[in-house]
Amino acid sequence: MENEDVKVAKSKSPMDIDWKDVDQLSKYVTGTGKILPRKYTGLSARHQRHITHMIKRARNMLLMK
Repeated sequence: MENEDVKVAKSKSPMDIDWKDVDQLSKYVTGTGKILPRKYTGLSARHQRHITHMIKRARNMLLMK
């Protein structure tokens, strides 16, 4: 049996989101491009800082608005 048929489930942790995952990052941004605060995202302070950093990096690489 080959391992090609096995799919690895990706974790849903915000720390696993990379700046290239624009679809995942767009959940944390409004339609006008503002980053949603912790009050609305429900993330911890550490996760919110990570998401903010990844959004800013994606903007810098012109992947996001």
